[in-house]
Amino acid sequence: MPKNRSLLTDEQWEHIRPLIPERASSPKGGRPPADDRKCFEGILWVLRSGTRWRDLPDEFPSPSTCWRRMNEWMDAGVFIEMWYSFLDQLDQQGRLDWDHVFVYGNFAPAKKGVSTLGKQSVEREPIGWWWLMAKEYLWHVRPQASPQRKSSSSKG
Repeated sequence: MPKNRSLLTDEQWEHIRPLIPERASSPKGGRPPADDRKCFEGILWVLRSGTRWRDLPDEFPSPSTCWRRMNEWMDAGVFIEMWYSFLDQLDQQGRLDWDHVFVYGNFAPAKKGVSTLGKQSVEREPIGWWWLMAKEYLWHVRPQASPQRKSSSSKG
């Protein structure tokens, strides 16, 4: 991707930007925070490409900055709203084919068995960005067929 080429249109960003909470300035001063739009675009780049954070191109803020910003937004409960807003805009533009969204869904981690040496934590909850995206997919793609009724002729 050429430098300074945006992944988001200005219209898309204007729908997402109001969802981001105001960042409090530090009383000690310091370096100004990285641009929220560039961080969101860096997150989109990682989600779209499926690569590691450390492979994020130089035109985005540092990988650790984008990762931290995503976690801040997730903790604040706004990342999912940002993601929904982005998907809704793509859907309205006809740029999403919901029948094929998860064709390449093999990025979800799978357990290969429980170690007999270690005790598995009961408190640990299986959550991650991929699970949240899967829930969004399932929300939009619900079966439209009516439930099957039992035939009266099948009584014995």
